[in-house]
Amino acid sequence: MTIEANDPAIVIAEKPASLRPVLKWIARRAEPVVIGLAAILIGLALFSFFILAVGKSPATLFQLMYTGGFGSWFSVQNSLSRAAPLLLTALCVALPARLGLVIIGGEGAVVLGGVAAAAMALPLAGTAPVFLTLILMAIAAMVVGGIWIGLAGFLRHYRGVNETISSLLLSYIAIALMNQFVEGLLRDPASLNKPSTRPLPAEYMLGNIPGMDVHWGLVIGVLACVVSWIVIEATSYGFAARIAGGNVRAAQIQGLPVGKLIAGFTALAGSFAGLAGMIEVAAVQGSANASLAAGYGYTGILVAFLARHNPLAIIPVAILLGGIDASGGLIQRRMGLPDATVLVLQGTLFIVILFCETFYGRFKIFNPDLWKRSL
Repeated sequence: MTIEANDPAIVIAEKPASLRPVLKWIARRAEPVVIGLAAILIGLALFSFFILAVGKSPATLFQLMYTGGFGSWFSVQNSLSRAAPLLLTALCVALPARLGLVIIGGEGAVVLGGVAAAAMALPLAGTAPVFLTLILMAIAAMVVGGIWIGLAGFLRHYRGVNETISSLLLSYIAIALMNQFVEGLLRDPASLNKPSTRPLPAEYMLGNIPGMDVHWGLVIGVLACVVSWIVIEATSYGFAARIAGGNVRAAQIQGLPVGKLIAGFTALAGSFAGLAGMIEVAAVQGSANASLAAGYGYTGILVAFLARHNPLAIIPVAILLGGIDASGGLIQRRMGLPDATVLVLQGTLFIVILFCETFYGRFKIFNPDLWKRSL
């Protein structure tokens, strides 16, 4: 009996498509998620021992932390407002990190950016259009912040000064300069107990997103993260930066302008931190004062490292850290713990995250190049 090859009744079973490409894609992207979540859980577990040592219940603390950060619509909005500056200060760390630089001086760019924005607003508020005033405030803050952090990049490449130390020391200088300005040249005579610049008129404040009690700084921060991701992942400039971050010597041999890349990326990073200072002045404080040094620049370091310096991953991580920060007051009232308790938690998480960096690339399941059995 013969069978015609073109008989429509005959179905030839084809070999199913390999799952290997899909599993490779999942495995490579699962590593930072799994290790990051593990670091958070380990950090929370270690922090629980600290809470037990002071005679408090970790379960109660974590419950209050959730309630204060995300337990109600009011809490969520408060967390989103606190996350807005963290988005920008985290970019101040994440962008230079693509070049192998560790910048931790975002706090200095924040306070100087806020002072620059307030100084720009002084002659314009009440005379110039609101939109134009806010734009000029943002430009002034970004220029000052970019110059301040760009200085650390310049010193790193052209003078061999360690950027981590220089950026940190520049932060202390920036805070001293901020105090000098708000207590001297730019001080409002009406500010007696808390020296500050002249307050912005209400109509010149950065308003809230319609339907939410969250200022537009959140939208600006999210857009900054998206734009940063596009610059890094979809432009030749970002590709060159990643090459230089992987191997500076190889980048120099290929003729890449490493010095310009370092100066440019650090300046861009500083401009985002400066913009965070402008938002604090125009959306929260209403003037430049000592409250600008609220620690957003330092918390941004934790956000950036937890997000593995990925601008898109910074968005959810900043919201999470914003929620933890928002819960500090509730923890203080309900449990009698100091408001700085959340700072201890953040420090614990940061130490664990740095420790867990050593586990990247060590697990075969996350490295498809080591898989042997075909799927």
